[in-house]
Amino acid sequence: MAFTEETWRLGETLPLRNVLILSAMSIVFIALFVYFNFYRFSFRGQTVEFVKRTLSIYLFSLLVIGGLLTVIEKAPWASDALLAVKRTLIVTFPASMSAAVSDALK
Repeated sequence: MAFTEETWRLGETLPLRNVLILSAMSIVFIALFVYFNFYRFSFRGQTVEFVKRTLSIYLFSLLVIGGLLTVIEKAPWASDALLAVKRTLIVTFPASMSAAVSDALK
């Protein structure tokens, strides 16, 4: 996970469209990593498991980051929910990559 001042500024200045593109890129990178590490040789018949694994990595990362940003008071859900969502999505990008790698180490 990356907590830097640049992250807070990106959340404030980056348009929502760009943040959503970053999130989509994160899911694509996770999907590629999961595919090449788990399903490259046995993808047929396991499409549902592949999708579940990819989305669960991203969603769990999203929940953990949202919780941590709330605890350190960098996700102002009550006063500026859009900023909180943007910051959460931005920080989830590197965190989800780490989660995918951790999943592969099991």
